[in-house]
Amino acid sequence: MSNTNTDAVKALGRRWQTDIWNAGSLSAALAAAEQIVAPDFTDHSRPPMLPDGLEGLKQQITIFYEAFPNIWSHVEDVLAEGDRVVVRWTGGGTHQGSFFGLPPTGRSGSTTGIHIFRVAGDRIVEHWGNSDDLGLMNQLTAPQPAPA
Repeated sequence: MSNTNTDAVKALGRRWQTDIWNAGSLSAALAAAEQIVAPDFTDHSRPPMLPDGLEGLKQQITIFYEAFPNIWSHVEDVLAEGDRVVVRWTGGGTHQGSFFGLPPTGRSGSTTGIHIFRVAGDRIVEHWGNSDDLGLMNQLTAPQPAPA
């Protein structure tokens, strides 16, 4: 694979984080997903209650943006080989809406994770991911110390 193709694969991985999860608005995030993800996208890490494909990803994006309207993401590393790209990231936001059944807490939280993507043509066609979901939930729900 040439450097140009490796650069293009890396760019798609970066766009997942910056254009979807750091878009600033739900509408911009959904538009970015349509541009960089194939319609028949397979997400091996999606929440089990959501359908696969681009429509399932859009539902997931909506859940996160409604729960964390100020959601942000920062790319830490991007590595690529062949048709695969790995992105290590940090992200967070303030919990202001329902999040997978958890009522809003008003607390800020952050998490870290890694995404692995397979790219075909100019679109992401497969995703595997892992993030510290338990750590984020603990930040949102941990008991607060009593006032002194």
